[in-house]
Amino acid sequence: MRPFTIVVAIFAIVASVFGSGQANAQPYPARDITFIVAFAPGGVADTVARLVGQGLGVKLGRNIIVENRGGAGGNIAAAAVARAASDGYTVLVTTTALAINETLRKNNGFTAADFKTIAIVASSPEALATAGGNPVKNLAEFIKEAKGKSINFGTAGVGSGSHIAAEYFFKEIAKISAVHVPFQGGAPAMNAAMGGQIDLLATTLGGGAAAQIASGKLKGLGVASARRAAVVPDVPTYAETGFPNFDAASWVGVFAPAGTSPEIAGRLSTAIAEVMQDAALQQKLAAIGFDPINGSQSQAESYFKAEVAKWGIMVNTLGLSIN
Repeated sequence: MRPFTIVVAIFAIVASVFGSGQANAQPYPARDITFIVAFAPGGVADTVARLVGQGLGVKLGRNIIVENRGGAGGNIAAAAVARAASDGYTVLVTTTALAINETLRKNNGFTAADFKTIAIVASSPEALATAGGNPVKNLAEFIKEAKGKSINFGTAGVGSGSHIAAEYFFKEIAKISAVHVPFQGGAPAMNAAMGGQIDLLATTLGGGAAAQIASGKLKGLGVASARRAAVVPDVPTYAETGFPNFDAASWVGVFAPAGTSPEIAGRLSTAIAEVMQDAALQQKLAAIGFDPINGSQSQAESYFKAEVAKWGIMVNTLGLSIN
């Protein structure tokens, strides 16, 4: 073979190899994406994940597979995603629990630094409610009557955002004694409050309480947010009843392993932001007591860091710890 022919043949082989590589390097996403949801099917995290995932799948042209891995207050799913490949195909959908567990639970097997915040998509304020027939008008009146008495409040469980926010409020702000009564889930706690078996229910509006407040079976005493919730507009904020500067909410966020590239994280974040602009989706979230959030990835990262710090202060002040 002549030298010129050899050179041409080598060039053809090299071009073929590089050309094949370029053809195989498809832009993200090249396949389906899995949402690892940190809580059981039917819960708020699952509901929001499926609503957002449906729109995201259309936006990206790929299926969004929802896989529920509940347990350990959200830590089972979080640990799985922390160890997953940083390729954007395994994503965590979780709640405020990720921020709370950074301080509350020991030996998690991961830290907040093991995740890259992609988006915070929805938020529901913490609220206090009592039985619908209770004559008390609002939170200030309830606290005034509770001074010097023994009262109790129920939640979906120990270490939940509702438990921590309520206990911190009673102890550090309202300055009253209140005994926590944990239940195995939000529904039993809500039923106990409606039936008058407990004095107060500490919950988020997104946990089904909004519908019961609207029906009159529960009486909303206050929401821990800067403004009233559209889903229960007659319920005042804590500030309106004399307890300013206390905001607490349960949110749903999307997280990827920390090593995920800025390009992939940005693609996901941008696509989710576009999904969150859909009016129909916003209405569905509002109907279940959630405020849709449409921010940038940097805003989501800042928010998550602030939440880790805020819940950490409350957990440490209360001296709470789960091994």
